Amino acid sequence: MRRRSKVIIGVLLVLAIFMVGFVAWAETPPTPMPEAYAALESDSSVAVSSGKWLIFYTPSSQPTTGFIIYPGGRVDFRSYAPMARAIAAEGYLVVVTRMPLNLAIFGANTADDVIKSYQEIGSWAIGGHSLGGSMATQFAHDNPSKVKGLVLWASYPPSGVDLSESGLPVTTIYGSNDGLVSAMKIDESMSLLPPTTVRVEIAGGNHAYFGWYGDQAGDNPATITRELQQNITVAATVELLEKL
Repeated sequence: MRRRSKVIIGVLLVLAIFMVGFVAWAETPPTPMPEAYAALESDSSVAVSSGKWLIFYTPSSQPTTGFIIYPGGRVDFRSYAPMARAIAAEGYLVVVTRMPLNLAIFGANTADDVIKSYQEIGSWAIGGHSLGGSMATQFAHDNPSKVKGLVLWASYPPSGVDLSESGLPVTTIYGSNDGLVSAMKIDESMSLLPPTTVRVEIAGGNHAYFGWYGDQAGDNPATITRELQQNITVAATVELLEKL
């Protein structure tokens, strides 16, 4: 009995150390770049409010279409402020969600709270980067009456999530130099998306350039600027939103 107790205590101790290490790792994502912080400042064109979410909107108009962005895994949600701001400047309400432990897998249903908080928005699209895009796909699959569009940034549906017969407008955007989500993975994911899905490959783009958080381990160098990759991404995203 003493030996068994020692084994149990040892296992629990190892699990506790692992959990503490995991939480410390998840809660210390790369610091957003200066461009991300600059995009958090309101001006006459785009108003920004922060709290549990980042909210971007044009104060001169009343948006009727909203776009929810799920951040990538272990990426500070503020890192997507420049693209969120650029999309909002086109007349949309844009919400970037903060995720528990900076991992969207622990907050896949966060969009539900966003939608309930903005009853004046008639049409919602959802999207995200990498893991965030996968969880956005999960939400769209589970809540077909709440989402009218899906945008994937260097992402693809999680296993078992099939939207191929949903009729949902979808745009998938990825970089040709992405070291974490290859064109082959995008190819394989197409069977899970509607046949009308718009596919946008950014020549020279990589994984990390969808945000402003620096380089990312395992990624390939981009051969274009971060600004150009994001301009292409914003244009393709807005094109889908216009259809709603």
